[in-house]
Amino acid sequence: MGVVVGAASFVVTGYVKVTTNVKHESVPTSDLGHRPDKINPALNVLIVGSDQRNGANARYGSFAGERTDTIILAHISPKRDGATLISFPRDSLVQLPACPARKGFPGQNAHVGMINESFNSGGIGCTWKTIETLTKIHIDHYVKVDFTGFKAMVDALGGVPVCVPEPGIKDKKALLTLAPGKQTLNGEQSLGYVRARYSLGDGSDIGRIQRQQMFLASMAKKAMSGETLTNPGALLALLDAVTKSITTDPELTPSVLKDLALSAEGLKAGSIRFITTPWHYSLTSPGRVEWVQPQAKSLFTMVAKDQLTSKVDTGEQKIPKSQIHVLVQNGSGRSGLATNVAAILEQRGYHILGVEDAPKPYAKTFVKYTPNGQTRAARVFRELVKSTTFNVRNGTTQQVVLVLGADYQGLKEPKTTIEDVEGFDATHDTCTTR
Repeated sequence: MGVVVGAASFVVTGYVKVTTNVKHESVPTSDLGHRPDKINPALNVLIVGSDQRNGANARYGSFAGERTDTIILAHISPKRDGATLISFPRDSLVQLPACPARKGFPGQNAHVGMINESFNSGGIGCTWKTIETLTKIHIDHYVKVDFTGFKAMVDALGGVPVCVPEPGIKDKKALLTLAPGKQTLNGEQSLGYVRARYSLGDGSDIGRIQRQQMFLASMAKKAMSGETLTNPGALLALLDAVTKSITTDPELTPSVLKDLALSAEGLKAGSIRFITTPWHYSLTSPGRVEWVQPQAKSLFTMVAKDQLTSKVDTGEQKIPKSQIHVLVQNGSGRSGLATNVAAILEQRGYHILGVEDAPKPYAKTFVKYTPNGQTRAARVFRELVKSTTFNVRNGTTQQVVLVLGADYQGLKEPKTTIEDVEGFDATHDTCTTR
């Protein structure tokens, strides 16, 4: 899905053949209403994954019309040397705008509802209007990908490597069974992997978004690797699959695709970043999420003005640091290390329960927590340059124990832009960060 933007960078071989594959669907300007101004040469592309269940997609269950579980805004820098993909949780409660009825869609009255309602009610045009209205970011084009197209892209790449956590995956709804460990998924397996929700993690849509982003990072890295780019046959197969799999607005012409591809030839995996709109769970509507302000507005403003930096990342709005109680243990063999680390964490706002020697020396640094302290542990974990985690499954405390091992490499520099938000780039490897 998100890899469509990166894949466009490779339209250099078989140009005439692949660009005739693309399907187009117009969005009337009148459907978009009052629009944000375009204020710079950056390119903003709305990407949706279409959950249409007719034809080859009927095996995943049937319903009328189209839905989307994936909404991403890809911001491509003016020099085409960087891209930021912002995910919008489908469970987001937002103010939806009015959209006119059109063939196959009933239209939408202005109301507060889930963000993906717009696609059900008014198709891609209504989703376009919704994202522009909410973010005040001018969208230049859209790309829509369906189930079958997504599978074809993965297969054209020869599969995509992922890391499946213990104890593996067995999800009847997603038609997926996978053993734990690092493995390369084919198109059918990949579709199940990015669609699976209730059988993985905490069963939330946020968990699925994080998994989709990590998968797209791996997919982009594979597409941009030497084994793809230096193999004309593999490159053409990928481009053929991508262009057969997408529907775009008519203005995203073969000429625009070609210009984008040539100008982004030097784009690197580390320049493609994945962000989730800052959010927290709703207190009034269980199971739904709401966007955190002013962080979300600040992020959208920076995107609109092309003021993003490598320091801008996002994720769930975290528990206040003052409510995260940390016990720091020194197992590194370095005298005074725990006291120094505790002082820095305290300066950053954490509540330090105490400093003590670990019961024995440890080679590795790790964060110890119970299921009740998982969210708090994740916050501490992200402060460290290098660490791992240890889940005490039979405990109930919310406190976190930071055990400093011989491999301790320090704390990360504090963020200087949007506070308390996380993200990653396409060099991310899930197998090395668990």
